[in-house]
Amino acid sequence: MTLQVTEDVTATALARFDLVIDVRSPGEFALDHVPGAVNLPVLSDAERAEIGTAYVQDSRFKARRRGAAYVARNVAAHLEGALADRDGSFAPLIYCWRGGMRSNAMATIFDQVGWRTTLLTGGYQTYRRYVTKRLYEDTLPHAFVLLDGHTGSAKTEMLGLLEALGIQTVDLEGLAAHRGSLFGALAGHPQPAQKAFESQLLQVLDALDASRPVIAEAESSKIGDRMVPPALWARLVQAPRIELVAERPERANYLVQAYADMIADPVALQTAIDRMPVVPSPERRAAWQALIDAGAFAELAEAIMALHYDPAYDRSQRKHERPLLGAVDLVPTDPVSIGKATDRVAELVRTLDVAALRRDP
Repeated sequence: MTLQVTEDVTATALARFDLVIDVRSPGEFALDHVPGAVNLPVLSDAERAEIGTAYVQDSRFKARRRGAAYVARNVAAHLEGALADRDGSFAPLIYCWRGGMRSNAMATIFDQVGWRTTLLTGGYQTYRRYVTKRLYEDTLPHAFVLLDGHTGSAKTEMLGLLEALGIQTVDLEGLAAHRGSLFGALAGHPQPAQKAFESQLLQVLDALDASRPVIAEAESSKIGDRMVPPALWARLVQAPRIELVAERPERANYLVQAYADMIADPVALQTAIDRMPVVPSPERRAAWQALIDAGAFAELAEAIMALHYDPAYDRSQRKHERPLLGAVDLVPTDPVSIGKATDRVAELVRTLDVAALRRDP
């Protein structure tokens, strides 16, 4: 058989293959990979480091010979393991970092087996150039509406409820594994690498119907340490908004529930307070510590919102001046109130003219 090659990494093109195989090391795969790809490495992280060192410090010939032995053993393990049940019609796509020796080695063996094997020309870098073009250079076709409101107004929760009603949504905080604030880190869930965040984001965007509105939570240009790519940010900056309105005490009570993991971790809570851009005075810090010691976290949340979150939100509103489509009152701790507010937002979204929303940024 003759190996096939492709440079097409669109979702439609990738769907034609039975399996997309990333032969890079697990460490490389973890940083980012083609959506849906499985990792069948021809070199482990340790083996890759060993061969790289030998290539520089010993000789290229010895490094290649040792690498070939590792590759042969690893490919054999995959043939007898993860791929043992594949029949003669199997049609995989294989890629490595640049479409070089590692992917060619596995593809050559697969071709000899008789499988209809295709190589991704340029490897992962071809895919990464595609993502960069889409999210950094192109104009997205989507028409966004922002779900806005002060901290603690249940915006993220409402996104999920809107999706259940058939409204298109993008959960940027979910993709970034961060709640989008100083206190937003998720315990035990580190943020994905920037490239992985962008891969997941593009996959979500490509699955949306561009002829219908898309609801996203109003965010800053960074969610934790992850940056919103320019093509999306250009759309979000000019998108109109629907504001959720809730009283500060109710928002404070909601935050105590939503940030229970932070409350349970005194070190993480203290670290977040230390990072506040508005540095609390020693007297205020002492008062906050007294609230922490007393377990009065709702009062603490109110104090932090008054000092930092609410003023920051108000400044952001003055800075961006996004058009307001409507305001919806709710009590964020009351499921019935959230449900009714979600219905009102959904009704408003369904009346929107997508053509009017989709203005080129």
